[in-house]
Amino acid sequence: MPTRQAQEAPGARAVARYVRLSATKARRVVNLVRGLPAKEALTVLQFAPQAASEPVYKVLASAIANAENNERLDPDALLVSAAYVDEGPTLKRFRPRAQGRAYRIRKRTCHITVEVEAVQPKVRPKKKAVPAKAAPQAEEPQVEDAVVETPAEETEAKPAKKAAAKKAPAKKAAEAEAEAPAKKATKKAAAKADESEEAEAESVAKPAKKAAKKAAAKAEKAEQEETE
Repeated sequence: MPTRQAQEAPGARAVARYVRLSATKARRVVNLVRGLPAKEALTVLQFAPQAASEPVYKVLASAIANAENNERLDPDALLVSAAYVDEGPTLKRFRPRAQGRAYRIRKRTCHITVEVEAVQPKVRPKKKAVPAKAAPQAEEPQVEDAVVETPAEETEAKPAKKAAAKKAPAKKAAEAEAEAPAKKATKKAAAKADESEEAEAESVAKPAKKAAKKAAAKAEKAEQEETE
């Protein structure tokens, strides 16, 4: 068997010897997983339709277990670095044929080797910070130009102003006439209220005056009697 130099990266290997399978059939499956991450390679072999996928799957699982238990490597960081198949001894068998003949049957074997190594996950370079765009300056509000009246417009506006000035005194007179009846009514109501208040005061003061006169008359009579 050819010898292989030890790899610098830490890893592990597994070998299945004397597998009852032809080397050409095993190599077709091994080529599918060479260079893949270990976990991904297991998934590929699990769903591969070839009959050789089962022994190759077992060899790969054994290599991952060796790396995890013996070398203390992280199984998620393993990569299938090498996978190859060597021919094993061929078993010769004979099958009887017609007329006393015997045909040879070759039962071939192979040796499957899978090596895994730990690879640091690639770290993507950090994206350069894109400088923030300067905020757009606020647009200054557009000031509408003041409307300048032309001499023709001024001449047209003067009669309208005069008519408005003439109508103003008429409006004031109409408002004063409308307010006059209301003012008179309020004055009359105020006068009636004053008269009613005076009448009430006189009606209350009359009995008091009569009582005072009677008391004064009685006092005079009493004084005259005492003098006599």
